[in-house]
Amino acid sequence: MLASTSDRGISLTGEGGFLPELIKSVLERGMSAELTSHLGYEKNDPAGRGSGNSRNGTTSKTVDTEVGPVELDRPRDRNSTFVSRLVPNGQRRLGGLEDMIISLYAGGMTIREIQHHLAATLGTDLSHETISNVTEAVMDEVAAWQNRPLEAFYPVIYLDALVVKVRDQNRVVNRHAHIAVGVDLDGIKHVLGIWVQASEGAKFWASVCAQLANRGVQDVLIVCCDGLTGFPEAIEATWGDALVQTCVVHLIRASMRYVSYCDRKAVAAMLKPIYTAIDENDALMALTAFADSTLGRKYPAAVKSWEDAWDRFIPFLDFGPAIRKVIYTTNSIESLNYQMRKIIKNRGQFPNDQAVVKLLWLAIRNIEDKRARERAKEAGRPKGQPRNAPAKLVEGSTIQGWTKALNELALRYPERFPQTI
Repeated sequence: MLASTSDRGISLTGEGGFLPELIKSVLERGMSAELTSHLGYEKNDPAGRGSGNSRNGTTSKTVDTEVGPVELDRPRDRNSTFVSRLVPNGQRRLGGLEDMIISLYAGGMTIREIQHHLAATLGTDLSHETISNVTEAVMDEVAAWQNRPLEAFYPVIYLDALVVKVRDQNRVVNRHAHIAVGVDLDGIKHVLGIWVQASEGAKFWASVCAQLANRGVQDVLIVCCDGLTGFPEAIEATWGDALVQTCVVHLIRASMRYVSYCDRKAVAAMLKPIYTAIDENDALMALTAFADSTLGRKYPAAVKSWEDAWDRFIPFLDFGPAIRKVIYTTNSIESLNYQMRKIIKNRGQFPNDQAVVKLLWLAIRNIEDKRARERAKEAGRPKGQPRNAPAKLVEGSTIQGWTKALNELALRYPERFPQTI
């Protein structure tokens, strides 16, 4: 059929196209069947005489679809009691157009770009307000997600912030989108929430931790974060027994700020023995060697950054390789941030904080769905099953090497692990 339409020069989409006409025919036939069921007799059937209600022509209605606008002739009855389920009253968009708009928005397109895209590809001319209203419809889901109950126990939680630009009256200012990611007992990562604030401060992080506790998080073994002043105290105010681990990658980056580009490779080589040391004594010897070296004397501020963060760095050295890989960095958030930065880079700026949360939530949902499908192709396939076989989807993304890390954590903190694991 498609080949024949091409041979005859018939367009598939747009005004007079094959697909819009097909949709028109199917919907009108369906609405006619609905009216027949509503009246209780077929068209021109003598049984309808004296029934008290009858067909009363049609009314024109144009709806937007994924293949462009379609003009429909909606049947009506004389008593005006018929309501179609296929094309409900007041509905102007059909066939998943809302899902398409939300998907484009989650991919980083602005409302104006979506408007132009739909007009160019589908011939659908939607107003700026209409598209905005479609994207705003997800805010109820965002609010429910942001306030959903959480598990009582997470072995590891990562806390980090992403900088975005938001319009504030006649200027553009930086905002910090605070993101928390929790790792459950199965090693599945879950984004626990998004909070937008003018700056990244320990006081606000304390309120984030309090909100997580109010939503059910009673205990956390390890919290990984950057070296923000007052951050550990803010975490410990909520979870007093939690071990606060400074992100090693953040610490390396912080020390590299003071190093000239030409010396960074050599300095990085001298820093490696510190964070790969067997224990604290070995690490301290490596730091002393760096401080006494030519590069250490050239960049004393780089040495001082390690000395200042030493108490929050050394807990890392007490663990074996499996746990070190898990808490070495907040990359579980950083990788998420990297993908979200790609999505928001075309936005330039956001009209308000709510728009930031909305886009980031949609982006996280898409990223987690993609990761779940990729993981399910491997983990959900029994041995010997073909690669293209369907597999059960699981939310979130799994920490690599989690089983070994979980065993080490269970041996180290046996009294704090739930008895049902």
